[in-house]
This record gives sequence, structure tokens and C-alpha cells, in this order.
Amino acid sequence: MTGRSRLLLSEAWRSLGANFSTTAAATLTVLIGMFLLGLFIALGTWTVSWSNHVKHELVVKVQIRNTLDKKPVTRAQETAFARSLQSNPYVKQDGIQFVSKAQALREMKKRYPDLTESLPYNPLKDQFNLTPNKPENVDRLYASITGTHESPLVLKVTDGKQLSHRILQVAHVIEAVFVIATLVLVFASILLISNTIRLSIFSRRREIEVMKLVGATNWFVRGPFMLEGLICGLAGSLLAVFFLVLAKAIVMPALNITSLSGDSDVHAMAFPMVALLLLGGGLALGAVGSGLTIRRFLQV
Repeated sequence: MTGRSRLLLSEAWRSLGANFSTTAAATLTVLIGMFLLGLFIALGTWTVSWSNHVKHELVVKVQIRNTLDKKPVTRAQETAFARSLQSNPYVKQDGIQFVSKAQALREMKKRYPDLTESLPYNPLKDQFNLTPNKPENVDRLYASITGTHESPLVLKVTDGKQLSHRILQVAHVIEAVFVIATLVLVFASILLISNTIRLSIFSRRREIEVMKLVGATNWFVRGPFMLEGLICGLAGSLLAVFFLVLAKAIVMPALNITSLSGDSDVHAMAFPMVALLLLGGGLALGAVGSGLTIRRFLQV
């Protein structure tokens, strides 16, 4: 580090100490804004990853009646219905899975033994699980086997998109809240950093006049103020990364968030990348806040 660089840095530190209250407020606001931004990035990327996973897991479930015209539905009738499903343009190749009511009951006994131990009979139905050829075609697949196209064998047709839509709506509301809160705090951070720099300029106005009279360059006069903004932004973003590390190590295991989806393809953005984005964001806030203030109040 050259002598001039050390001088600029020492001037910046001295000014920050002289306006400690506004410096602390600016740094704290950057901290909160960057912390919320980190949460938003993690939540948003996890939600996108999860929604993509859900799209590929969407199936249309077709329950078959036990009786038709007061006669038991035969396996031949179910086979004929399966053949008709194979010709459906929206069904994925090899995307038809037949689940008998006996098989479904066995699975239910494994998952919910307490609920099924006293059942007097099997209340479940034979069922076809249909996978669409594209996740976006699940609505078309649903429409193609319901309404006027519905077979008399069909008792009920359900798809998982209604549930996924509701969950995604809640996730989008949470994301919107985080976005609005982050934007407000980012704006507040810029204002507070700008106010810190403006107070520093005001308190050193005579010193600035003397520096210009003795031939100091514009960059030498502006440098400490730019460094002040960058230091506030960097300090706030470093603290945000620190608290995110604590949250990741302590809060997340306690809340057991990963149990929401144990699938390996559902994940948020890698934490090192989030940390780099936050550090870059903090430096950008400091640069913008100090740059706007210098441009407006420091005419050198």
C-alpha cells in the first residue's frame, strides 16, 4: 500500500469515527438489508428448484369404480380402459401405473398402521397413475379424461397441480414480502450512507477548502469519502454473511427445514455464491450512496 493510499484510508477511518452514530446506523441498515436479501435468495432459489421438482412429479390419478351397472368391474374392463389411455397424446410413454386396491391398502398399512389396523374392509379403489408427457400438459391430460371424455368406469380424477398451485402461491407471497422489505432497506441504506457522507463533508468543509488551495487533486479530496461509503457497505454485508452463517448452522437444524423436501434435486443456491453476491451488493450500496452524495454536495 502506497503512502497516499494509507493517507486516504486513515482519513476515511477518522471521519467514520467522528460520525460514529450515523456510521453505525448506516452499517446496521446495510446489515439488515443484506441479511434479508440473503434470505430471499435462499428462499427464492429453493422455491424455484422445488417447483421444478414438483412439475416433474405431477401425476393424474384416476380411481376406478368397484361396480358398473350393479355388476363388479372386471380386470378385462380395466385392461381395455388402460389401452385407451395409452392412445392419449398427453400421456408419457410408459407413464401408466396401475395400483390395485389391495396394493394400496398394503402401502397404507406400512405408512399408517394405527389408522388401518381396525378396518373391517378395504375402502380403497383400483387406481391408474398417469404421468403427462410434459409437466405443462397436466391440465390438458386432466381435461382429456374428464367431462364429456370421461369413461363410465371412472369414479374420480385428481391431479396434484391444485395443491402445488396453493403451495406456490404462498411461496410467492413470502417472496414478495422479502422483495419489498429488501428494497425498502436498500433504499434506506443508500440514504443513511449518503447522510453519513454529507455530514462528513459538512464537518470538513474548511479542511477541504485548504486542501484545494494547496493543490490537492479532486481524487485526493473525494477518495476518503468514497472509502467511507465502501467501508459502511462492506462492514454491513460482512456482518450479514456472519449472521447468515449462524442461522445456517443453528436455526435451520432446529427448524428442520430440510424435511420439507428430502429430494436431492431440491436445493437453494450454494452459500458461497450467496455470500459473494451479498458482499458485492454491500460494496455497490456504499459506492452508490457515497457517489450520489459527493456528486451533489462536494463541488471539487
